[in-house]
Amino acid sequence: MDSRSALVIDAMMPTPALSSRYALRPVRRSEPMSEPVPDKELSTSADDVLVALVQSGDHRAFQHLVQRHQERVRNLLYSIFREHELVADISQEVFIKAFEALPGFRFESSFYTWLYRIAVNKGRDELRRRKLRRFFSLQSLDDGVRADLEARLAERPRDLDAPDLVALGLRSLPEHQREVVVLKDLQGFSYEEIAEILDVEVGTVKSRLSRARTALRIVLGPLLNEDVP
Repeated sequence: MDSRSALVIDAMMPTPALSSRYALRPVRRSEPMSEPVPDKELSTSADDVLVALVQSGDHRAFQHLVQRHQERVRNLLYSIFREHELVADISQEVFIKAFEALPGFRFESSFYTWLYRIAVNKGRDELRRRKLRRFFSLQSLDDGVRADLEARLAERPRDLDAPDLVALGLRSLPEHQREVVVLKDLQGFSYEEIAEILDVEVGTVKSRLSRARTALRIVLGPLLNEDVP
């Protein structure tokens, strides 16, 4: 295990203290480090302050960034994969990548939208690696997804599990539509934040979301006893 992985794993564990044997060398900067900021202050510091401290070599600040954002990153990835072990592995990769890239962070965007861009890209990489893009065909539903949906159509509404139905509906969408639904409707990001995360125009986000919601209504409407025009 290298020092970057150790730092992230330690930060994502319940105990906040960083073992001295996992200490990293400070990031080289022209300015000398000032007196260490007390841990109590770090826990309430803004993201930008913590990022600046990490860039100056205070890796305790990165622990606070991980602990502050790991839940939402995991929720985002779980919305895509719904596999706990895989989500844990990719989440760790996200924060390792973030730590490696932080020296070049220029504060041109918020830290958490920058972090989510890394998470989305890691999710895309995993989808490509596992050849799961077949689930997001623009032409038709995957046979397995269709069969599952058809089976559930025969069930009574009170027997249906809403989270499972939402997951099935999301799997029926092309990837670019699924991303905006997850970020907007499940994670609560604004149109502007989603545009920043996905590196597209706000109008593109709105268009994709509108089409995705229409597609989901067609797929899930019968399951929810809704009339689809």
